[in-house]
Parts: sequence; structure tokens; C-alpha cells
Amino acid sequence: MYRCRVTDRRRLEQELRLSEERYRRITEGLTDYVYTCLVRDGRVVQTIHGTACEAVTGYRVEEFAADAYLWINMIEPEDRDHVKEAINIILSGRHPEPIEHRIVRKDGQVRWVSDTPVLNLDAGGRLVSYDGVIKDITRRKQAEEALQRAHAELEQRVADRTATLRESEERYRVLFEGSIHGILIVDLELGRFIYANPSICRMLGYSKTELQQLGIADIHPEDSLDHVKTTFDLQRPGEKALAPQLPCLRKDGTVFYADITAAATIIHGRECVAGFFADVTERKQAEEKLQQTLESLRKAVNTTIQVMVSTVEARDPYTSGHQVRSADLARAIATEMGLPQDKIDAIRMAGSIHDIGKISIPAEILSKPTKLSEIEFALIKAHAQRGFEMLKNVESPWPLAEIVRQHHERMDGSGYPRNLKGDDILMEARILTVADVVEAMASHRPYRAALGIDAALTEIEKNKGTLYDADAADVCLRMFREKGYELPQ
Repeated sequence: MYRCRVTDRRRLEQELRLSEERYRRITEGLTDYVYTCLVRDGRVVQTIHGTACEAVTGYRVEEFAADAYLWINMIEPEDRDHVKEAINIILSGRHPEPIEHRIVRKDGQVRWVSDTPVLNLDAGGRLVSYDGVIKDITRRKQAEEALQRAHAELEQRVADRTATLRESEERYRVLFEGSIHGILIVDLELGRFIYANPSICRMLGYSKTELQQLGIADIHPEDSLDHVKTTFDLQRPGEKALAPQLPCLRKDGTVFYADITAAATIIHGRECVAGFFADVTERKQAEEKLQQTLESLRKAVNTTIQVMVSTVEARDPYTSGHQVRSADLARAIATEMGLPQDKIDAIRMAGSIHDIGKISIPAEILSKPTKLSEIEFALIKAHAQRGFEMLKNVESPWPLAEIVRQHHERMDGSGYPRNLKGDDILMEARILTVADVVEAMASHRPYRAALGIDAALTEIEKNKGTLYDADAADVCLRMFREKGYELPQ
């Protein structure tokens, strides 16, 4: 009996490790909220929350770990019985349908989410754990509710027609004819529009009579009736879908863009699709103009950075190219680590000017060929803080000033200027630190000859996890030793 219990415990421990490893592989790089629930004796004993939980719920992983009931307490009270019923289905070993319910985020917002559980059974068919992916479906729900309201009104008008046709027709006229949104109804069997309201006529430039002789391909040449069904996934009456920013062709050949909400319905016994058009051309143009503006600003920032680089190198010719080489190495490390593109861009930009604070240091100290005095070394060390002061008010999409200030901090708190430790140091700064040390040691300085790349890599390997971020250090070592990376000349 004792041996059986030990065997069971070992089996459960092995399953736990496998579950955690599977969870790690699944969650890396995902933006949806992924979790794993471990089950023993028919009850959930532990829930492991993925790192994307904060994007969906506003709460960090650590907050979930500290409060085992946080997720349940977040569920909208009216939806809790529904969620508990689904959990009971899971614990019984049956696969439930995706669970849709509301949560109250940390900031107080009420959001709709879809929870899709996948059960993991052992060889005996017993539930060991289940994984889930939670997606924010608030926008979809809002679109569905809008479509449901429109469809309900349409069905109500059809039902009322048998009793009071005139009253029904009046409601129909007021709702559709007076709508600011364009409305088109296409008969899927005829392949033609059977209804068009004044707003859609204005949008497309056709009269009602002209539109009733046209079909989908006339206003969107790349579309067909089959494509409409595929795009909107409309198979049965009552189904609804939303397609954003679809291009529509006007009578005069110009194009406008519309958010189209579509609903499958039956009119006089025939399959139809009702489309509700909201002209978003101005919004799309504004978004494109904003992107162009951002690109112009990005180019302007790049130009400013190059001016700063040239200024620093003019003051300190012995380190000419040091910033650029450090930035290139840091960017390569960040790319190899799989960081998001915005962080890679931040590292490249900050790396290119990380010694900007040296502008405030006398040139004779920067180029002094002998050992620095304590006062002189203190002035050199001040360049990180000086760089921060110079950049802190510069508008930028990246935390350039803070990366520059932190590039001499160390993981154990022995760095400067603020003796930051571990996670208090930005990941961008930790990567730049490794690149800065490698490039500096491998290059010539006025007070010493180049120590060489081997000495630089030995320093990184010796002090990884203590002075330098372990992940960044490992990637740097692998790049030089296994992938043949070389510092730019």
C-alpha cells in the first residue's frame, strides 16, 4: 500500500512537471490569457496563470498567485453559476463548450471573455489537468448585441405585418429610411439587392432603382455571393458577423471604406443577407495620416540620434564607434532573445547614444592615457545620470532616458548611479549593459590596449547572473562562440 502511494505521488509529480512545461511552451509569445488548472481527487488544487493575464484582466500573475479566489471574484455575479456549472462538467471528465461570461477588470471595466478549456486525461481516462485560453470578446459581443437588436426589430416588423401591415411598413420606413447607416439587403438566390435605404444610395452614388439591378460584385468587384458567405460565415438565419474597413466601389469609380455588419435572414421565404454600412473612410485616412506622421517622427528621431552620436564621438575620439557597435550588438542580442520589435528599436536607439552624458565631461579626462583620480573617475561615472537629464524631456515612444541612466547598473546592486537590482533594471538596459562591457573590453582605450573578445566573453560568463542578466549573457556567449558573430569594425 505504501509503495502504491509513493508511485502515485511520483506519477502526479511527473504529470505536474509535464503540465508546467506544456503550459510554458503554449504561453510563450501569446497575447491571449492562457492558464493551466491541476486537478486531484476531483477538485482543482492549483491554477497556473499565463503572463498575458494582465492584458485581459488588469491583474499580474503575482496577484493571482497571492489570491487563489481572485479569478472567481472577478466573474460578474450573474455569470458565476454558469461558470461553476461548466467547471463541474470539466471535473466530471467531459469536454464543455467554450465558456462565455463577463469579468470585472482591476480598473473596474466590465469585459466579455471566452474561456476554451482542453482536458488532459491520464491513461486511465481520469482528469489530471485542463488548459484554457481566455480571449477578450467584448467587441464581438457588442457587435452581436447590435446585430441582435437590428434583427429582432426586423423579425418584429415581419410578425406585425400579418396584423397591421400599414403600421409595420411605417416602422420599417422610419427605421431603415431614416438610418444614418447605409442598409443593403441582398437576395442570395437572385444575386441582387432587393432593398437599399437613402443613406447607402448617397454612399454609393446610385438610385434605389439602379441598386436593385446590381449585386455584390458591382460594389466590391473582388467579392461574390460565395465569398460573402465565407467572409461573414453566415450559414443560417439569425447568424451575424462584422467585417471592418471593407473597400466599396462608388458609381463614379471612387472607393470608400465601410465597417459592415451583416445578418443572415429570411425574407418572403428566401435567404437574404442584410448589410449595415458605416462609412469609415475619414477614420481610415486619419489612421493612415497618423502612421505617416509617426514615420516622419521616427525618421526625425533617427536623425537627432545620429547628431548626438557624432557630438559624443567628436568629444571622445578614442571611443569613436563604441556606441554604434554596442547598439548593434545589443540589438542582435535582443533579436536573438525574441524580444518584441518595439523593445529592439528602443535598445538600438538608446545604445546609439548611451554615452551622451560624456558631453559634460572635460575632453582631457576622457582622453587621459593614465589612471584617473577618484574625482576624475567620479566625473566619468556621472555621465549616466547626465545622459538621463539630457534626454528625460525628449518626446519618444521608448524609455530612452531611463535606459541610458541604467546601462551601468548591475544585477546585484553594485552598479551606478542608483544601485538598482534585478528586475528593477529595465530589460533593455540589462541587454545594453552586456553589449557595452563586451565592446569596451574588446576595444582600445587611451589608458590600455584592447583586451580582446575572449577576455570580454570570459568576463560575461564569469559574472552572469551576478553582475549581468543571465539570459542576455547566455545569448551573447552563444552568438560569439556558436554562431560566429563578430563586432563591426
